[in-house]
Formats: sequence, C-alpha cells, structure tokens
Amino acid sequence: MTLAVFMTNLDLWIVNVALPAMGADFHASLGDLSWVLNAYAITLAALLVVAGRLGDRIGQRPVFLAGVVIFTVASVACAAAPTLGWLVAARVLQAVGAAAQLPTSLALLLAAVPESRRTAATRSWAAVGGLAAASGPVAGGLLVELDWRWVFLVNLPIGALALIAGLVALPRPAARETGPLPDLLGAVLITAAVASLSGALVEAPDWGWLSPGTLALAALALVTGVWFAIRSVRHHTPLLELHLLRLPRFGSSGLGTMTFGVAFAIMLLSNVLWCQEVWHWSALRTGVALVPGPALVPIVTILTARAVHRFGHGRLVVLGALLFAAGMLWRVALISTEPDYVRDLLPSLLLTGTGVGLALGTLIAAGVQSLPADRAATGSALVNALRQISASIGVALLVTIVGSSITSASATDFRWAWSLAAVLAVVTAAIGLTVGRPAPALVPAR
Repeated sequence: MTLAVFMTNLDLWIVNVALPAMGADFHASLGDLSWVLNAYAITLAALLVVAGRLGDRIGQRPVFLAGVVIFTVASVACAAAPTLGWLVAARVLQAVGAAAQLPTSLALLLAAVPESRRTAATRSWAAVGGLAAASGPVAGGLLVELDWRWVFLVNLPIGALALIAGLVALPRPAARETGPLPDLLGAVLITAAVASLSGALVEAPDWGWLSPGTLALAALALVTGVWFAIRSVRHHTPLLELHLLRLPRFGSSGLGTMTFGVAFAIMLLSNVLWCQEVWHWSALRTGVALVPGPALVPIVTILTARAVHRFGHGRLVVLGALLFAAGMLWRVALISTEPDYVRDLLPSLLLTGTGVGLALGTLIAAGVQSLPADRAATGSALVNALRQISASIGVALLVTIVGSSITSASATDFRWAWSLAAVLAVVTAAIGLTVGRPAPALVPAR
C-alpha cells in the first residue's frame, strides 16, 4: 500500500520540477505545458468516486492492482512520449490508475492489519504523502539532471514491486455493495466543465478575453457546470453529493479547501518557474532549494495534532492561512531577479510550509468530522475532488497572469500571482472563522 501511495504522491512533486525541461524539449509554451498538470488533476477529480464505488462493488483488491498496472504502464508511455500531445494523453491514463489506487488503498490496508494496529496503520498511510512531498523536489531535480523522462521511468520499478507484493500479500475483502455505479455522465460533465474553464483561462491572454474561442470555452464551462450541478441534485446516485455542502461546517471547509488549494497550486508551480526560468538554476538546485517548504508540512501536521482538540479547527486554519499569506507577501516585497535564497525564497518557504501544515489537513479533517459516519466516505471523495479541481484552476490562473511564454514574464507578473495567492489565503482565513469545532450534523434532504 505504502509503495503505491508513495508513487502517486511523488508524481505531483517531481513533475512540477521537470516541467521547464519538458518545455525546452518540446519547444512548448507554458500554456501548453500546463495541461501536463491539469489533464492529470481533472481526470483524477472526475474518477475518484467512480473508482472507489467500483472497488466496493467488485472488490478493493482487483481495482487496486489494476490501478497499479495502469499507472505504471502509463508512466512508461509518458517517458516514451514523442510529442506533448502524447504526454498529456498518457497523463490522463496515469490519472485513471491513480484514481483506482487512492480510494482502495486505505480500505485494503485496514483489512490487512489487526484491529489493534489500525490507528497506527492509518497514520503511516497518511504520512506517506508527507514523505513524498519532502523527497519529491530533490528526487525530481536529480532525475531531470539525467533526463526529464526519468521522472516517469522511476515509477516502473516501484510499480512492479508494488504489484508483486500486492499479488502475494493483499487480503481479499468481500465486495460490500451491489447498487448502481455513480453517475458516469456526471463524470464527463465535470471533466468538460473544469477543462473548459482551465482552457479559457490559459488561452485568453493569447486569444483575447472577448475572442470567439475564449467565449466559447467559457460558455461550455458554464453550461456543463450547471448541467452537472442539476444532475448531482436529481440523480439517485450522483457522482458528487453536492447537497453535503449545505451542511454549515462541511460547506465552509469545502470552500476553504478550494480557495487554499488554488493558492497552493499557484505557489508550488511559480516557485519552480522562478528558480529555473528567472534565476536560471538547474533542476537539481531548484529541487534542493524547495525542500524546506514541503518537508515542514508533515512535521507541522504531526506536532499540532493535539492542538486541534485544544483550540479547535478554526483557529488552526486561520493561523495557517495567515502564515501562508505572509509567505506570499514576503516574496512580493523582497523579490529580486538576482538570486538571494536566504533573503527571498527561504523565509517564504518556511512560512508557507508551516501554513500548509496547519491549514490544509485541518480543513479536510474539519469537513469530514462534521459528517455522519455513513457519509464520511462520500464526503471525503467530494473534498478530494475539490482539491484536484482547485489545483487545475490554480495552474490555469498562474498561466493567465504570467503569460504563456515564461521567458517574457516580468517580476511584476510574478508579484501579481503571489499577491493573488496571498488574497486567497486571507479569504481562507476568513472562512476558517466559520469552521470552529465539529458537531454532530444531519444530512439535509437533496
């Protein structure tokens, strides 16, 4: 389980570090490159619930193992990509594999250990993401020094080992559900809505905000988004149970997850682009420089676990979001095109890493803990889908502000991007004031 989850989490960090090298190889603009990230995030958001429900119907083990195979084969396809279009298509296939792994992995892990060890097993499962975040930038930098294609080839031995171990060791829990699958048309609609919105934001600087292409994509995003919302309310097995957002604390935490997720995506990619394209650092030097931020996230999360019970979710969210905003504003105030890591980037990484450790996990926990037990799984799926959607929107907004050609971007463009991230973090802090402590809640009627 940990091998497979580590592989999918590692992918996020190493692909971000490798993005400039991909652009140089394919002679692609930042707008085109953004689909390497967005195609993955959008597909994952659309399929998480479907894959999780499929695991409940036919068994967690076969769905998980199929996900490992798909993700590993897709990684090889990414490494072999002769064109950017091929790479984006292979990233979609990667997301299909990740969607099959993530919802089934924890269920299988809990079935594989005695009840007395389940709490420790759950914490270990959650810590894998932090380990991937801490090692991802350096690993990505090292691999890009060889060739950016190695950031995908590294998944081959990990995936093969996870598959062999899974075939030997994984339990075979019985399927728990015989009902219909979630609304598959809803998955198509949410994919079309987020992809169209991202496309409109990415292409608008080049096409023009009032050009026919931009307006057509915006209209498609609106139509498919509204259609998806209507189907989610009326369908007997909706893809995402949007009515859960009517629960005050769950709705607040979901909104906070969205705003903070957009700010986080802007911060993550902009730091990579700034180091490699403005400071002209190598991928390895960039990866090493970025380590303090992600490394702090699991440390802060673990050290403040008990603080939630003492101070409540809301205060931790407010503090974390404000620290993140301070980290972004630090860069706005002290940015320089002449490299000065200790003055410019390091303090920002320490502030934002601490902020993410305090806010992001707390927002998710506040939302899930405010749900009745029989809605915890569907609520978690909704929160994870919102995280992926917000990541896609954040990348698209960064491209909109900085421009599709990163070489022509100015320090002022990056200041605007970091200012937007700071504003979104302050908005998240304001939302955190409404989260408070979770309380038992009833699910409203659809």
